Amino acid sequence: MKRTIALAGNPNTGKTTLFNALTGSNQRVGNWPGVTVEKKEGHLKDNKEMALTDLPGIYSLSPYTLEEIVARQYLLTEAPDAIINIIDGTNLERNLYLTTQLAELGIPMVLAVNMADIIEKNQEVLNTGQLSREIGCPVVEISALKGRGLDELVKLAAEAASSGKRPRILRCFSPSLENTLERIEALLPASLPEEKRRFHAIKLFENDEKVLQSLALSPKDLESVREWAATTEKEMEDDAESIITLARYEYISSIIDKCYEKRNPAKVNISDSIDRIVTNRILALPIFAAVMFIVYFVSVTTVGTIVTDWTNDELFGTIIPPAIGLFLESIGTAPWLQGLILDGIVAGVGAVLGFVPQMFILFAFLAFLEGCGYMARIAFIMDRIFRRFGLSGKSFIPILIGTGCSVPGIMASRTIENDKDRRMTIITTSFMPCGAKLPVIALIAGALFNNEWWVAPSAYFVGIAAILFSGIVLKKSSMFKGDPAPFVIELPPYHLPGIGSILSSMWERGFSFIKKAGSVVFLSVIAIWFLQGFGFTEEGFGMVEDVEVSILAGIGRSFGWIFRPLGFGEWKSAVAAVTGLIAKENVVATFGILFGFGEVSEAGEEIWPQLQAYYTPAAAYSYLVFNLLCAPCVAAIGAMKREMNNARWTWFAIGYQTIFAYVVSFCVYEVGRIISGEAFSLMTLLAFVFIAALLYLLFMPAKTASVKSDAGAKARA
Repeated sequence: MKRTIALAGNPNTGKTTLFNALTGSNQRVGNWPGVTVEKKEGHLKDNKEMALTDLPGIYSLSPYTLEEIVARQYLLTEAPDAIINIIDGTNLERNLYLTTQLAELGIPMVLAVNMADIIEKNQEVLNTGQLSREIGCPVVEISALKGRGLDELVKLAAEAASSGKRPRILRCFSPSLENTLERIEALLPASLPEEKRRFHAIKLFENDEKVLQSLALSPKDLESVREWAATTEKEMEDDAESIITLARYEYISSIIDKCYEKRNPAKVNISDSIDRIVTNRILALPIFAAVMFIVYFVSVTTVGTIVTDWTNDELFGTIIPPAIGLFLESIGTAPWLQGLILDGIVAGVGAVLGFVPQMFILFAFLAFLEGCGYMARIAFIMDRIFRRFGLSGKSFIPILIGTGCSVPGIMASRTIENDKDRRMTIITTSFMPCGAKLPVIALIAGALFNNEWWVAPSAYFVGIAAILFSGIVLKKSSMFKGDPAPFVIELPPYHLPGIGSILSSMWERGFSFIKKAGSVVFLSVIAIWFLQGFGFTEEGFGMVEDVEVSILAGIGRSFGWIFRPLGFGEWKSAVAAVTGLIAKENVVATFGILFGFGEVSEAGEEIWPQLQAYYTPAAAYSYLVFNLLCAPCVAAIGAMKREMNNARWTWFAIGYQTIFAYVVSFCVYEVGRIISGEAFSLMTLLAFVFIAALLYLLFMPAKTASVKSDAGAKARA
């Protein structure tokens, strides 16, 4: 008979490492139905009858974050046969908070105390037998990283799932509080199982809206619950949530006193010593800058670039295409089919795989930094800065990664627990100039501004300003309204992550890009190839050599007028912007083709004279700004769809980015015209109206939002 085991625990407790160790390759990754929270399922390596579901990392079962809602809903409605609750043995007090809540669900449970090796190294002793008696469930010490204790854990979890033995109901609060909870329990519907009554009574006492809705108590009973809760609040001089929170921590403290001993309490904690330097208010940012410089220097500038250049120039430049071309010619393939295979399919696959070497190296570095505990520190450091602009510290990492490539930056947003913050981070990450936008910046700077030093830095300033503006303004909208979620993060002790864990994380992220974003690039390149290569001539429809009569040229003329207020309304600029949706560096290559050059250098020096006659400086900078801020390449759009798991949100992101880019570019063009000495016009007046509107949105006071925070977060604060 197949059994289901849920894996639950706080973030940064080694839950993912444990899941990978228990399931190996026998796992599936997707999303929970209807939400963007990642869902991992698998079965144990040596027991296919035991399915394991990895729940999102949570701090409590209070439904204030999307992850908490998903985890609680699963545990209450899906009723797994057992729970493996993994806790960080070096931080028992915080981790046991969730444990006490899980025990109240009445589901068989095994407590896995992770990082047992670090406990021993710190000369600390945990009496697992006493802890088991206090919590009322089996307890086993493990090291998920080193594979220690996993066999015993699997055995105990299988026994718990098969036997159905439920943990003892913990009645550990003060007599007065217990009396109130017992009275509430007596009002619960008789249909509610005995083992779940304790959990629901506590949630009713806390005025949990979702539990209130699910139980549908009579108005009379509901009024009684509120009166009893109000009486207890008055007696204890605190609100209901804080009363329960403090009662839990008092109980947890009593447990720790009985079963946990520090043999050398005076010993200096190495992690704390390191943190005095790396989280220092003055040194933290320079250290982080140095670390990330090394990461990008190796993964993007040196090793990653060498492998990527070989993939693009050799593998998909001089090896695969000529070989396939000779084969197609030898079997007499039609010219149009050769073009489809070589310029469409092979080029599409090459465009995808060209990113992969750099991304795999980058993902390996990020997995190491996450595994050793450093990324948690960076999120903590950046939170105090980003919070002023409506984002949490965890939004900084995706934005930073986005400077290399928007795709991994967008994918990195999945570490943000709050759904609103995650969506806003996804929307704004691609504003940062990525490596693919550098050729566009170089083209405009060289052709129109004589390589002035300020052009490239200004592009990054535009991206940063767009992110900060969007963070402030979007937080004032109904869709994103509310303070950033309370930023609560465990700072795990520093340790060397295992090679297997790094490779597993690297492969999971890399393969997700290949499978999801890659498919979008593949299909889009084929579409662009067709539009550029076919058109209507006097002889009818067919392949064309002159791009002026291609379908793409016709499409460009049909909407080129839209960009006329931005200074580049002719069809060639519109077409270049469209091909930039495949990859932003395509903008330069497209201009090369449209101006009569089959191939141009990365900065496009060959077409500088044509562009100088084609654009004014104001129009050129407007074009640069539009390409920096508008919807990103299709690979990034595919990643956005993958992470949001919602077509409407994806379209909203594309729409917001494009409209915002249009408005900013319009203002840049009109202000640039005035600076250049051109005449003031009605469009200039409209541009100043837009500027005033943007400033109003930026500085208008936000409506005070009462955001209910997790009671556990209150206690931690």
